[in-house]
Amino acid sequence: MSKYLTSKIIAEINEIKKKGNIPKHIAIIMDGNGRWAKKRGLPRVAGHQRGIETVREVVETCTNLGVEVLTLYTFSTENWKRPKNEVSTLMRLIVKSLHDETDELHANNIRLTTIGDIDKLPDIVREELFDAIEKTMGNKKMTLNLALSYSGRWDILEAVKKLVDAHSKQQITREDINEELFSNFLSTGQLPDPDLLIRSGGEFRISNYLLWQIAYSEIFISNTLWPDFNYKTLLEAITDFQKRERRFGLVSEQISPKSNHNQNVEKRPKQIA
Repeated sequence: MSKYLTSKIIAEINEIKKKGNIPKHIAIIMDGNGRWAKKRGLPRVAGHQRGIETVREVVETCTNLGVEVLTLYTFSTENWKRPKNEVSTLMRLIVKSLHDETDELHANNIRLTTIGDIDKLPDIVREELFDAIEKTMGNKKMTLNLALSYSGRWDILEAVKKLVDAHSKQQITREDINEELFSNFLSTGQLPDPDLLIRSGGEFRISNYLLWQIAYSEIFISNTLWPDFNYKTLLEAITDFQKRERRFGLVSEQISPKSNHNQNVEKRPKQIA
């Protein structure tokens, strides 16, 4: 039996799946750990620790829903500016989580990937991360993508640099550069753009997250703080998504029922080295 999902919960998930139109790629801004701890008179680390339990439940729920990619905003570029003791604690939690969860991810056929300025991470974090990525790289059921030391602006600037390098090496011409090619040079170049962006904690901002990729993502803001976020909150977001008409700049009359279902999900071709 699942650790988090009882047979009753799995039945709820199956009812949602029967309706169809499950987002193939969900991106989440996991906000509210600090506020959750503060409300309880606890140190901020307690919120982060409880938030890890939420991650486990959300990963398991997404796997059962048939979500193909789950991208979690785990640690932003701006988070480096937080107090040193909090950053150190977060790094230790990331190491412990990777160490503890990799075998479980592998057993459940989940592939781990990462995006972000990984070179800035401590050596011990990179070692655990790369070990987990290598161990799970052949898994197919779902991709769990961790945004670590990540920002959308960083991602775009890095893509520009790669484009300039490719152009200087005569691998591409100026005329080759279009939205599709630019997308290939982003850190998410081998992934579909998110269909659904979820933010916990009630704040109405995107916090420098996947700025290019979420151009046509549906957005769901939950007032629930991340440590209290659970399968019910996730299913609420999915149900809301299923009711929406995704037009991608068109009008309703141009959208057929078939074409409205996750149009922007084609895997992109391999990017130029």
